[in-house]
Amino acid sequence: MVIQLTRTAKHTLIVETPVMPAAGTVGMAFTYHNLVKIEKLGAFVTNPITYEPWSPATGTRVVPLDAGVLVHTGLPNNGLSKTIKEYHAIWRDMPIPVILHLVATTTDHIERAVERIDQHDEIAAIELGLDDDISWQDAGSFVKAATERAEKPILVRLPAYDAYEIAEAVADVGADALVIAAPPRGTARDPRSGKLVSGRIYGPLVKPMILRMVGVLARRIQEVPIIGAGGIHSIQDARDYLDAGAVAVQVDSATWIQPNLLERLARDLSGSLMTRPNNAFPDEWHPDMGDTEFHELFGVDEDDDKDDSPKQQA
Repeated sequence: MVIQLTRTAKHTLIVETPVMPAAGTVGMAFTYHNLVKIEKLGAFVTNPITYEPWSPATGTRVVPLDAGVLVHTGLPNNGLSKTIKEYHAIWRDMPIPVILHLVATTTDHIERAVERIDQHDEIAAIELGLDDDISWQDAGSFVKAATERAEKPILVRLPAYDAYEIAEAVADVGADALVIAAPPRGTARDPRSGKLVSGRIYGPLVKPMILRMVGVLARRIQEVPIIGAGGIHSIQDARDYLDAGAVAVQVDSATWIQPNLLERLARDLSGSLMTRPNNAFPDEWHPDMGDTEFHELFGVDEDDDKDDSPKQQA
């Protein structure tokens, strides 16, 4: 399976599976490498990185919600130069393309960051993360600064608010793909401290809002590929985004609950599913089982002869 993740250009990003983790969910390297076969995914998206170092947020970081969670981290990182120095060898050895998520702060920082990133072949593309309160004019200026200098494709992650207006502005200045959208911001009371905490909202209830955005913008901006992100907690959730017009999906908070969902999604959406072994009990198998889980249960290696493996349909 071949998916064109970005516009047709000199360095168009092509992936084999339309599933990847969202920025901020699996670390700078792949935190879940012992649970998920990373080669089954389409791409790896790094945690958000800023041009200069950022410190972590103080106070409450996580507030549980009735149908999700509110997270406030402050996007701590060591800055672009130190992060590339620390992780470039790991990214180089990854079996899938690496997309570096760059936080858009100022035009000057974006220009410098893009020039630095372009020097590293282990980074396949840049995902530019826009602030929630950004105007469509500033969004256009930031993306233009990136696209005019970058050799690599520029994906733009839109804020959930004003996404409709901003999408057209960044598409007009050359965005190679749109990621719709960043987790929306909200405020909740911390049950321990009693204080109100602001942060990003994750959970299944985010999906209906973002799914509508994807559908509307896929019809409105047909020349730019769209990646759906938000509230994906099942295979059907991911399929809904593709049906709405997305070419791929990014998975966020579900990975923290059930990491192997990433692999299950990748196998399903790429048309590669495990069939039920004829010796499997009902509680040992489910229709969307990934091969990592399959091999752990039934002790079958991928290199084993297919005729000898218990993969026949029951």
